[in-house]
Amino acid sequence: MNENLNIAKTYNPKEFEERIYKVWEEEKYFTPKVDKNKKPFTIIMPPPNITGKLHLGHALDSSLQDFLIRVKRMQGYSTLWLPGEDHASIATEVKVENELLKQGLVKKEMGREAFLEKVWEWTEKYRERIRTQLKKMGVSADFTRESFTMDENLSKAVRAVFVKLYNEGLIYRGNRIVNWCPKCMTALSDAEIEYEEQEGHFWHIKYPVIGADEYLEIATTRPETMLGDTAVAVNPKDERYTHLVGKKLMLPLVNREIPIVADDYVDIEFGTGAVKITPAHDPNDYEVGKRHNLPEIVIMNEDGTINALGGKYAGMDRYEARKAIVEDLKQQGFLVSIKDHSHNVGCHDRCGTVIEPMISKQWYVKMAELAKPAIDVVKNKQIKFVPERFDKIYFNWMENIQDWCISRQLWWGHRIPVWYCQDCGEMIVSMEEPTQCTKCSSHNLKQDEDVLDTWFSSALWPFSTLGWPDKTEDLEYFYPTDVLVTGYDIIFFWVARMIFSGLHNMNDIPFHTVLIHGIVRDSNGKKMSKSLGNGVDPLDVIDKYGADALRFMLITGNAPGNDIRFYEEKVEAARNFANKIWNASRFVMMYLDKDIMEKYKNCKDYTAADKWILSRANTVVKEVTENIEKYELGMASQKVYDFMWSEFCDWYIELVKPVLYGEDEKAKGVVFNVLFNVLTTGLKLLHPVMPFITEEIYTHIQDKEKTITTSKWPEYKEELKDEKAEENMDYIIEAIKALRNVRVEMNVPPSRKAKVMIYAMEGKDAFESGKVYFEKLASASKVIFLNSKDEVPENAVSAVTKGAEMYMPLLDLVDLEKELDRLNKKKVKLEKEIERVEKKLSNKGFVAKAPEAVVNEEKAKGEKYREMLSSVMERINNLK
Repeated sequence: MNENLNIAKTYNPKEFEERIYKVWEEEKYFTPKVDKNKKPFTIIMPPPNITGKLHLGHALDSSLQDFLIRVKRMQGYSTLWLPGEDHASIATEVKVENELLKQGLVKKEMGREAFLEKVWEWTEKYRERIRTQLKKMGVSADFTRESFTMDENLSKAVRAVFVKLYNEGLIYRGNRIVNWCPKCMTALSDAEIEYEEQEGHFWHIKYPVIGADEYLEIATTRPETMLGDTAVAVNPKDERYTHLVGKKLMLPLVNREIPIVADDYVDIEFGTGAVKITPAHDPNDYEVGKRHNLPEIVIMNEDGTINALGGKYAGMDRYEARKAIVEDLKQQGFLVSIKDHSHNVGCHDRCGTVIEPMISKQWYVKMAELAKPAIDVVKNKQIKFVPERFDKIYFNWMENIQDWCISRQLWWGHRIPVWYCQDCGEMIVSMEEPTQCTKCSSHNLKQDEDVLDTWFSSALWPFSTLGWPDKTEDLEYFYPTDVLVTGYDIIFFWVARMIFSGLHNMNDIPFHTVLIHGIVRDSNGKKMSKSLGNGVDPLDVIDKYGADALRFMLITGNAPGNDIRFYEEKVEAARNFANKIWNASRFVMMYLDKDIMEKYKNCKDYTAADKWILSRANTVVKEVTENIEKYELGMASQKVYDFMWSEFCDWYIELVKPVLYGEDEKAKGVVFNVLFNVLTTGLKLLHPVMPFITEEIYTHIQDKEKTITTSKWPEYKEELKDEKAEENMDYIIEAIKALRNVRVEMNVPPSRKAKVMIYAMEGKDAFESGKVYFEKLASASKVIFLNSKDEVPENAVSAVTKGAEMYMPLLDLVDLEKELDRLNKKKVKLEKEIERVEKKLSNKGFVAKAPEAVVNEEKAKGEKYREMLSSVMERINNLK
């Protein structure tokens, strides 16, 4: 064994993964410099929320990004993968508030400042946890540039954008309908809503027509909102109600006159065709109300109780009011019927409370002007979605975009940079905190209590992390970034906002490609969640199988845009692959001799196997690189797997063992160099998906480079292309497989040699060049080439392969007397089994009483035994 090239006997990732990562960090391999002689390649990591541990979705996301960044680093780019975390306003606030409640501490009683101190403690703890988890995954991110959405420089960017948009007239404060959480008492984004299937009811209610002996029947799932009804709408084409349009109804219980309006929003076929309109408590009704200039009556307080406009129901919780209203409708004769109804109900994803659509005074961004250029850059392919189908989802949202509610009634987050003069009422929007009123010079100023929506700061992530609004060296060099890797579930909430924010603030796109991946589901296809108890902790998987195995499973199972299923068996298979590479590499290292390699490094006296493996490695380099350029990372990884496992380990190493075990120094020198070159090429191709094992092997197999991470990515070389060598070896490998199959079918032990006679219809040169390989890998005692089939001896066993028919003398394969004795014993046994089955099936009592499945099972056994007997008889006749 060459001790200089020795690695541990067994593959154990726990022994080297952590050690290797420390070296990578110490050597600053992931910290790029601004180098004008190099092209930059930048990925900004989607920032995970600081609300807990990372899950398999994060593991997939980071593995895909790491794959791309490692390839580009090896291709010579100055690569920046900038990591960071998101403060996640509402999610974090709810988590911390719940933790404090366990300690007997109440947020409101603590006060804003004391509460925020606790949140910062939480932040530091969970940012460190996330950092540790990412490093365990092997991510080659530059943690010296790590960002957090609440860092001072990012907060500065947030204030700058707010002030800029406000001064441009694109930010305003107004009353619009929002998703409202009565428990957390804040507006929510659509991203914070989860829809649950719930059993409910349709309450059918009479609304009397004033001045006529008729009524409209409406159906609602939320009868309490009728307190805020300001109209009933019907479709203008609905002949049932044409005569009533423009007339008035008396709103039951409230005794308020409301109009009947005609609007295309109403579906003639659904329900009664008449819809109550509550503009202040339903987003669709809100739009109808705007079209018809209807009043907007908010009938709820922020905590979900009915307000003073609710009359006798004021002070009741919304569900308590619902019961009382339904009872009063029944008592007064307005309730027509109650029908069961299953429907999707929007709930706050953090606290589980059913959200209440409600008009609220909030801060908004006007989106029409910002959306247009963001639509154009995707239409003209300046920004491409991979897969392309996701641009349709993007267009659908952007072309129908509503103004963006950016204020949240929380304490944790970027506080809105607006101050109000308590003396004259002047509003001051400023980057820095003002010391006096710009109108009356009063010092009695109070900052807006609200914070900005988390997505407001996340929208600036590609440039705020690089130093904007300051003109930094990083910003100039690394912006725009290159690829955004993210899930399809946040195309609206994040991707779109980054695009229009980059265009508006940087006058440039934030990235040129958006690589979309799906979510990781459990083995049954279900979404992983705490409630289902089917979640998998990536660290548990890494502890058991290693980070490389988890990464390999996630990437090879991935196609852009598609969900994948997590199977532990696939992680285990990936670990087996790593073990295969480890053992093969260790075997190669046992024989490599540097002196002999150096002596024959320019010798090209290649065998058929050498030419084949060099050409195949070259072809794989080309195909894998092309796959990566198309973002087909799963396909690229699978090709490396197939090449390394099958062609290199299972075939080439086996084919050259006679040379390794022989005494021919020159032949050894050639093979050593081929083994080294192909193995190191394979390791480099494998490195982006399995960084740890490839680093450990690479740093042991050679001493010219300190790391594989910055080694040169393999390049396709036309001179190494040898289609004839690949075709010839294809003939040989297929022939060896065919011969092996025959031997297996006949139970011939590998130790028993047999003559192999080959009648080649095509590729005769290939078969002749593979003579030595047949002797080694097909247990051939001798290889004979036939000129005609007439030369085939009697009692020869045939094997058909591509381009040839092969024969082995039967007596070379088996001891005739022993084989006939074995087959006759099997024949007797099968005949007895057939007799037993037939006797059982001829018993009318059994057939009549036994379950049909049992009877069918016996029939199937009989068929199987007869087929086996036929095969045995055929073998016996051939041997006689």
